Amino acid sequence: MTNPADPAFEARLRAVLPDVAFPAVDPSYFEEPRGRWHPAPGLVVAPGNAEETSALVRLAAEAQVALVPRGGGTGLVGGQTGVDVPHPVLVSLERMRRIRSVSAEEDVIVAEAGATLSEVQTAAELAGRLFPLSYGSEGTATIGGALAVNSGGLNVLRYGTARALCLGLEAVLPDGQIWNGLVRLRKDNTGYDLRDLLIGAEGTLGLITAASLRLYPRPASRSTALLAVPSPADALRLLARTREIAGEAVSAFELISAQGPAFVAETGILADQGLDPFPDWAVLMEIAPAGAGGSPQEMVEAVFDAGIATDGVIAQSDAQRAALWRLREAIPEANRKVGAIASHDIALPLSQIADFIARAPARIASVADVRINAFGHLGDGNLHYNAFPAVGRAASEYRDQRAAISHAVHDLVAELGGSFSAEHGVGRLKTGDLERYGDPAKLAAMRAIKSALDSNGIMNPGAVLRAGTGT
Repeated sequence: MTNPADPAFEARLRAVLPDVAFPAVDPSYFEEPRGRWHPAPGLVVAPGNAEETSALVRLAAEAQVALVPRGGGTGLVGGQTGVDVPHPVLVSLERMRRIRSVSAEEDVIVAEAGATLSEVQTAAELAGRLFPLSYGSEGTATIGGALAVNSGGLNVLRYGTARALCLGLEAVLPDGQIWNGLVRLRKDNTGYDLRDLLIGAEGTLGLITAASLRLYPRPASRSTALLAVPSPADALRLLARTREIAGEAVSAFELISAQGPAFVAETGILADQGLDPFPDWAVLMEIAPAGAGGSPQEMVEAVFDAGIATDGVIAQSDAQRAALWRLREAIPEANRKVGAIASHDIALPLSQIADFIARAPARIASVADVRINAFGHLGDGNLHYNAFPAVGRAASEYRDQRAAISHAVHDLVAELGGSFSAEHGVGRLKTGDLERYGDPAKLAAMRAIKSALDSNGIMNPGAVLRAGTGT
């Protein structure tokens, strides 16, 4: 059990940190996008560098006060909320925003943890390079938060997750030591990989303060197409054929079911959806640039000739490309307006996706009458499989069925060799799922690591490992 950050502890912090490290407390610090957690306002501290973070952590370790890190606050599993923790310190990354260096020669950018994804993208673009990590909240989501949950997004198929884009870290460990691990090396085989241990740990093993990140050459061109396919199985055939033609130039491959655009229309967000009528299943894909096998036009002709796609549109301008991506980006916005009963961020082997989509509705129907919106990053096996109220009903009517719906989805995912958490992390929402589906040996190792590194249990207690099980 941790101690509260009481006035005496705050006074000790103020004696070693500058006044600017104590921002005015605003309710937004204690909110999260889905509104499921409502922690009481507490002490907010915004260190400006690793040294100030170290001072904060050392004092917290001595006093056994909990630390809850917060980047952009866009996380969807409650990792940034200190619920059930007595008056913790919320550690804001807002003052650590600098781009420390950009090297086009090395294809490396060094950014502090509070820099947003869009700020890093812009800095890379100014150097003639590409930082490919991209998703809807990139204007708010921070590099530290992205690494803490090992986020994915739209370009994982070609460039990998946040983990794959990180070369090194600067971080403060639970005893206050600063790990100066900002290497810019592609090869560094010198013992245990602390970088990979901290990435995805959601602040439970240390606080990331900066990262050295991979950059890539900017594509000479980008080609975007929205194609109708008869089924998810045909979407997978399309993926295989596209990669045969375009190779590793396929950067994004998004599956869209008709329910997503229907929600977009229902909520009045967007009128033009690219295809009219919108088919039961479609794929939004991007290649940048086309591979050795041919042009985008040749690729589309090949999949039509093979009967894999039945209709489609190829963007002829940047404006048309933006319009197609706007449809994809509007789907989560429409989902929020409709109001999900249960949202699932799952990963499956590619060969099992069509089977899952075919079998999951019956599993859920045995529990509740719902509408399903299945969409997501098909190219890397990540689906967002979300349940919504039947027409004329409200999400609140399903409150007692939410857990059973999620168990039905996650049980099938586990049977097919998948994961209940693909890119959003475990946070506080899925600690029970980790215990239900996690490998016992892995869980034991995770608890041992947590206990060894964070013996006081102050680092984001209750996230990833349920409070009381990791120390």
